[in-house]
Parts: sequence; structure tokens; C-alpha cells
Amino acid sequence: MFAASSGWGVGEVLWTFLWFTCFFIWIWLAVSVFIDIFRSHDMGGIHKAIWVVAIFALPLIGVLAYLIVRGGKMNQHAIAAAKAQDDAMQAYIRQAAGTTPADELHRLDDLRSRGVIDEAEFQKLKAKVVS
Repeated sequence: MFAASSGWGVGEVLWTFLWFTCFFIWIWLAVSVFIDIFRSHDMGGIHKAIWVVAIFALPLIGVLAYLIVRGGKMNQHAIAAAKAQDDAMQAYIRQAAGTTPADELHRLDDLRSRGVIDEAEFQKLKAKVVS
């Protein structure tokens, strides 16, 4: 049993951990890229197919090329998805709590009449509720 464990030194163990870490980071990046490819509404089917084939043919270079070429769009898509998810959650909370836009407007009018908010803030919040 001792002979089997003497083949690995500290350097080899650290080197192996480094490679596994890099491998899992690459998997995470590849999954993120594939999610973005299929989420993108600004690319057609042919462009999506070309990117998928490029990533399968040259995995590391394909993922890095996608990040270089479309990294900014990935950020915009992530922000849009987060905003859509937040809007859906807010709508669900309003629906579950039983508040409607009319209830919100009534509450804002009450706050304005008590002097908690001024007219400008009332108009700003009213526009947000109506939209």
C-alpha cells in the first residue's frame, strides 16, 4: 500500500488539482456560451449552428473566440434575462398579495395627501405603476 502512494508527490497533486480546476472552469464557460447562443435573438439559425460547430470542432479556441467576439452581448443578454425574471417576480408578488395598479395608485395618492411624498415624486411613481 505504501508503494502505491509513493508515486505521487506534492507537486503532482497540486498540478492535477490545477488541471481539474481549469477543466471545470472550461465546462462552466462552455455551458454559459451554449446558453447564450440559444438565448440570442439577434442571431439566426445559421449563425448559431456555425458557433456550435466551431465550439465542438475546436473546443477551447471556439469558446474563447465566442467570448471575445460576443462577450458584450452575453452581458446584455444576462441583464435582460435578470430584468425579465425580476419583472415576473414582481408581477407574481403583486398578484399573490392582491394588489392591483389601482390599489397602488390609491396608496400613492394617500401618501401624497398626507405629505409623505411631493407632487414630482408622486408623478414619477405613478408613471412607474402605470407602465
